[in-house]
Amino acid sequence: MSIEEAAAHGPTAGEYISHHLTHLNSTGHAQQSIVDWSVINFDTLFYSIAIGFLTVFLLYRAAQKATSGVPGRFQAAVEILVEMVSNQAKGIIHREESRRFVAPLALTVFVWIFLMNAMDLLPVDLLPWIWQHLTGNPHAYQRVVASADLNGTLGLSMGVLLICLWYNIKIKGFGGWVHELFSAPFGKHWALAPINFIMQLIEFAAKTISHGMRLFGNMYAGELIFMLIALMGGAWAVDATTGVSVSGALLWLGHIVAGTVWAIFHILIITLQAFIFMMLTLVYIGQAHESH
Repeated sequence: MSIEEAAAHGPTAGEYISHHLTHLNSTGHAQQSIVDWSVINFDTLFYSIAIGFLTVFLLYRAAQKATSGVPGRFQAAVEILVEMVSNQAKGIIHREESRRFVAPLALTVFVWIFLMNAMDLLPVDLLPWIWQHLTGNPHAYQRVVASADLNGTLGLSMGVLLICLWYNIKIKGFGGWVHELFSAPFGKHWALAPINFIMQLIEFAAKTISHGMRLFGNMYAGELIFMLIALMGGAWAVDATTGVSVSGALLWLGHIVAGTVWAIFHILIITLQAFIFMMLTLVYIGQAHESH
C-alpha cells in the first residue's frame, strides 16, 4: 500500500492527535484555543460531574459500611486516606471548627481528582470509539480526561479561590479583610495602599492560575504521550497490510512495552497530582486564616 492509499484509508498522525485533543463542545467543530470561556466543553462537564457523583457515592458507601471491627480492604483504604488528609489538615489549619469542613473537602478533592486523572489509563480510542458508534458519526469528538482541560482545572482552582475568600471574610470580618488588602504586605501607610492592593490581587490571581495550570500541564502531557504510543500501534496496523515485517513486529512490541511502562509510571503521576492539588488547597485555605 502506498502512502497515498494509507492516507485515504485513515487519518495522518497529526490529524489523529488533533482529533483526540478536540473537545465535544458547543460549537460542533474543532476548538482553536486552549482556554475559551465562550465555548462549553460538554465532555469535560459530563466526565467531571459523573466522576464527582462517583466520588461522593464511594465515600458515602465507605461511611455506611464502616465498622469498629476488623475492616475490609475498601474500608481500610478509605481509613488510610482519611487519616492522611486529617493529619495534613491539622498541620496546616489550626482552627478546629474550620477543619470540620476543610478536611472532608480536601479528601473529596483528592479522590475526585485522582479518579478524573485515572481516566487517562483507559485505552486512548476506547470511549471515543464507543461514542462514535453511538452517535453514528465516525468523526465525533470525545475527550475523557477532564483534568487535561485547562477550562476544567481553572474552574476547580477558582472554586478553591472562592472558599479562600469566604474564610478571609469569616475569620477576619469583612472590614478586617478589606483593611488587610490595603495594608499588607508593605505596611499601613496611606501612600502604600494602592501598591498593597495591587500586590494582593496579583497574589490571588497567581495562586489560582498556577493551581489550575499545574494539574492541567501534567495531565495534558501524559495524555499526549499515550496518544503518541497509540500511534505506534496504528503504524503497525498500516504496515501489517503489506505483510509481516521486522519493522512491523518491532512497532507492535514497542507499542505494548511502552504503553505498559508508561501506564505503570503514570499511576504515580495521577496520584501525585491529586495529592499536590489537595495540599495546595489546604495551604491556601490555611493562609486565609492568617493575618498580616
